[in-house]
Amino acid sequence: MPMNKMNPKVDWYFDKNKKRQEEIRKLRAIVLNCGLDEELKWGCPYYSLEKKNIVLIHIFKEYCALLFFKGALLKDAKGILIQQTENVQAARQVRFTSIGEITKMESTIKAYIKEAIKVEKAGLRVDLKKTSEFNMPEEFEEKLKGMPALKKAFYSLTPGRQRGYLLYFSSAKQSKTREARVEKYLEQILAGKGLED
Repeated sequence: MPMNKMNPKVDWYFDKNKKRQEEIRKLRAIVLNCGLDEELKWGCPYYSLEKKNIVLIHIFKEYCALLFFKGALLKDAKGILIQQTENVQAARQVRFTSIGEITKMESTIKAYIKEAIKVEKAGLRVDLKKTSEFNMPEEFEEKLKGMPALKKAFYSLTPGRQRGYLLYFSSAKQSKTREARVEKYLEQILAGKGLED
């Protein structure tokens, strides 16, 4: 495949990140060599095929990563894909801590990108867990039972917004913290808003 052009709107991302600059520039060249279009979304460079997200480059404190949007559907023959947290359903990362790793894995990275493109072209989709399969914290369940308006408002939210609240509430280890989180977001739920709205 021919090398696609770098999008000048994305250049700043590769210029500002001095710590992993060499690594992310190498990843950029590899991805663009696979014929994908470069755009900026969520503050990161992402690469698409016919407006369908394929991969994203992002930086963390300890590493940089190539995130495959439908990574759960890839065969992962080399065992390099990482699920960020147990709640991430579709995306998978390949993490890098040095330019040497990226250079050594270049052909593997390209093979994974080509497989991701095939997955997208085939129209494959990740079967996502239903909202009912997520943990309902006891503290929130009690509030829903005691406040019919809250229950109605919560179940009127989109499934994604419901999952966002359930994940946020249940991620607290202590009951006191879960209660405080529920209390903090009561008005927002009643107003029909999601966690980030």
